[in-house]
Amino acid sequence: MTRAFLNVECSLTGRRWTGPGIEAERLAEAMAQTTRLPLALCQTLVARGVTPAEAPGFLAPQLRDLLPDPLSLRDMGAAAARFLQALQNRQRIAIFADYDVDGGASAALLIVWLRAMGAQATLYIPDRIDEGYGPNVAAMQALGAAHDLILCVDCGTLSHEPIAAAGCDVVVLDHHLGAETLPPALAVVNPNRQDESGDLAHLCAASVVFLMLVEANRQLRATGTQGPDLMAMLDLVALATVADVAPLIGVNRALVRQGLKVMARRERVGLRALADVARMDQAPSAYALGFVLGPRVNAGGRIGQADLGARLLATDNPAEAAALAARLDQLNTERREIETRVRDEAMAQAEARGFDAPLVWAAAEGWHPGVVGIVASRLKEAAHRPAVVIGFEDGIGKGSGRSVSGVDLGAAVQRLAAEGLLIKGGGHKMAAGLTVAQDRVQAAMARLSELLARQGAGSEGPGDLRLDSLLMPGAATPELVEQIEAAGPFGAQAPAPRFAFADVAVSARRMGDKHLRLTLGDGTSSRLEAVAFGAFDGPLGPALEQTGHRRVHLAGRLELNHWGGRTKVQLRLEDAAIA
Repeated sequence: MTRAFLNVECSLTGRRWTGPGIEAERLAEAMAQTTRLPLALCQTLVARGVTPAEAPGFLAPQLRDLLPDPLSLRDMGAAAARFLQALQNRQRIAIFADYDVDGGASAALLIVWLRAMGAQATLYIPDRIDEGYGPNVAAMQALGAAHDLILCVDCGTLSHEPIAAAGCDVVVLDHHLGAETLPPALAVVNPNRQDESGDLAHLCAASVVFLMLVEANRQLRATGTQGPDLMAMLDLVALATVADVAPLIGVNRALVRQGLKVMARRERVGLRALADVARMDQAPSAYALGFVLGPRVNAGGRIGQADLGARLLATDNPAEAAALAARLDQLNTERREIETRVRDEAMAQAEARGFDAPLVWAAAEGWHPGVVGIVASRLKEAAHRPAVVIGFEDGIGKGSGRSVSGVDLGAAVQRLAAEGLLIKGGGHKMAAGLTVAQDRVQAAMARLSELLARQGAGSEGPGDLRLDSLLMPGAATPELVEQIEAAGPFGAQAPAPRFAFADVAVSARRMGDKHLRLTLGDGTSSRLEAVAFGAFDGPLGPALEQTGHRRVHLAGRLELNHWGGRTKVQLRLEDAAIA
C-alpha cells in the first residue's frame, strides 16, 4: 500500500488520504517547466492524462475539432432523412420522451428545431408511476394511429413490442445499453448499440439528438436550404449532459463549455425563468446545472406532471415559462421533503446491512419511485459503492441504481433481467432502472452484488480521500482558481481537483445549526476563508470547533466567492486531520 498523503491514515471523518504518485508529480513538474503554467494546474492536467503538447488545446477546446461526424453512428443517415421527409411532406410527428432532464431536453431540441422550420410536433411523456419508463403498447398504438412518425428520445432501445405495435415509422434516438437484437424501428441511433464501436458511449440522449440535427442541417444545405442555428441550442445539450451524469470528457466537455456560454446569454425563456425562480445570481456553472436547474426540471417527472420540464425547456412564451418554472420550483420543494424521509430510512437500512459489500441497497414498502434514484445517489456517495434503492407497491418493486467510476451498472442490471431475476431492467454505466417482484429482491440483489464484484466494485477502501496537490494558503488566488477552472467543467469522471493545506492554524465559527466557517493561516500574513456545509451532521464540525491552538491539515476544493462586488477564493472544506 502506498504511503498516506501527509501521513493521514485516519482523518477526522475516518478517511485515509491518498495523493498523486511520484511519477505523476514528476510529469506535473516537467509540464510546469515546459508550459509555464502553475504547478497546481499541471497536476490537474496530468491527472486527466493530458500531455504538455495537448495542454493548450485541452484548456481551450474547440467544438468543431471534437464534434464527431454524425454518420459515424449507425442508422444516422436514415434517421435524419426520415425526419426531413416528415417535415417536407407536412406529416404528423410525435415525440415520445423519457421523463427526466435528458429526455425533456432531447424533446425540447426537436420541438425548437421544428418550430424554427415552421412545424410542430406532439409531445408525449409517460407517467412514471402509471406507465413506467419507456414506450408502452397502449401509448404507441394511440400515437401511431394519429401520426406518421414517432421519435423515441432517451428511450426505446429495448422496446420491441411497443414499437412493433405503433403502426407507423419509428425512429429511436437513445443512449441506453442495447440488447443483442434491436426493436423493429426504421432507425435506432444509439452509441451504446452492441454493434457500435463504443467510442461515443459517453454521449447522453440529447447529444445524440443534437448530432441528428447536425446531420439534418447538412442534408438541408445539400438542397440549398438553411437549417436552424444549432449552436444556440447547446444550452439544452449542456443541461442534459450534466444532469444525466454523463462523463465530462472528450466532446461532452466541449459541449458543456459552449452550452454554459450560451446559457449565460439568458436567451431561452424557460431556462431564464427557472434560473430566476431558483435565485441564481451568478453565471451558470456545471454545478448549477446538476444541483440547481436539473433537479427542478426533473421535479415534474418525479412527483408531478411528467411533461412540465420538457414544456418549460421548449416554450418561447415568457408567461408560460414563468408559470411552469414556479410550479416546478414548488414540486422540487415537495420532492425534497419526500426524499428526506426516504433517505433517512434507506440510510439506516443500508448501514445495518453494511457498507463494505460490493453493492449497497435498500428497499421498503411505499417509497416514492420518483425519489429512489436520488436516494441511491446519496447511498453511493456515503458508501463509495454502487447503490440501488427500491420502493414496493402491491408486491412489485420499482428501483433505481447509481454506480461509481469503472463499474458498469447498466450492463449488470440488463444481465440480471436476461437471467429472469428482474421483471425488466436496463440503463447505462452510471445509472440504471429496474422492476422486481418483492419475493425475488433478496436473490436479485445478491446476484447483482456478485456481478458488480467481478467488475471491481468494493475493492477500493470506502475511506480513501483522493487529493491532487498540496497548496499554501497564499497560493490560492483568484487567478489560480480561474486557471484551474479552464481545465473544467468538472463533473462525472472529471472531478474538480481537491487540494490539501498542511499544518495550518484555524479559527472556526458556527453558521446556523449545521454549517461551519473557518479562517486558516500558515503563520504568514496569508489567510484563506473556508466553509464546511453540513459539518455538524458529522464529526467535522464539533472537532474543528474545538481544535483550540492545535494545527490541522485541511482538504477540499477551491471556488470563487462573489459577494458585495468583490471576488475572493474560498475553500469548500471536505475533510480535516490533526497535524
